Amino acid sequence: MTPVTPVCESIDIPAGEGRAVFVDAGQRVKIIDVEGQQVGDVFAFARDDVREYHSASHTRAHVNRLFPAVGEQFVTSLRRPMLTLVEDSSPRRHDMLIAACDPARYAALAAPAHHASCAQNMQDALARLGLSADLVPQPINVFMDIPVGRDGTLTWETATSRPGDSITFQAEIDCVFVVSACPQDLVGINAGAPTPLRLLIANGESA
Repeated sequence: MTPVTPVCESIDIPAGEGRAVFVDAGQRVKIIDVEGQQVGDVFAFARDDVREYHSASHTRAHVNRLFPAVGEQFVTSLRRPMLTLVEDSSPRRHDMLIAACDPARYAALAAPAHHASCAQNMQDALARLGLSADLVPQPINVFMDIPVGRDGTLTWETATSRPGDSITFQAEIDCVFVVSACPQDLVGINAGAPTPLRLLIANGESA
């Protein structure tokens, strides 16, 4: 019987906060929705040059789809394969259309000053690794349900992920993987109350 490779690292992401981690090519990152109905904004950057990043627009052209599906790859701004979606135990509702929430978004929603945001969470998480990015890329919004109507309208639905649901990515290149447990509490995507996420980083198929 082949032994199971243990998880290399487990990272808890408190509600409304973000974390970043270095991931080697071939490693897998599992994002777990601990309590359910929580959106996670996922960003990824090439480790050797963060000016190259996961690009939602390039990925949509690469896979000819609006939303992610198991087995498909995510490509960078230079069209290099960066991540592959390898497992998904959730209802498989994920978004690649909506920008990361930011201070301007919360100001427009009349939120209190200094409301946490996924854009700032990304920058703060990178800074803890000694890195910075000149822009905030379009994230992969895992567990986020934004249906597109036949007339092109978008609907902001509450995430349907259940406690313990997860989605797993495999890194195709050495990268910096960033996840924000979205702090949005003014639009109903997180059922009005942001909750934690958890990351498991492992070698090969053990995540």
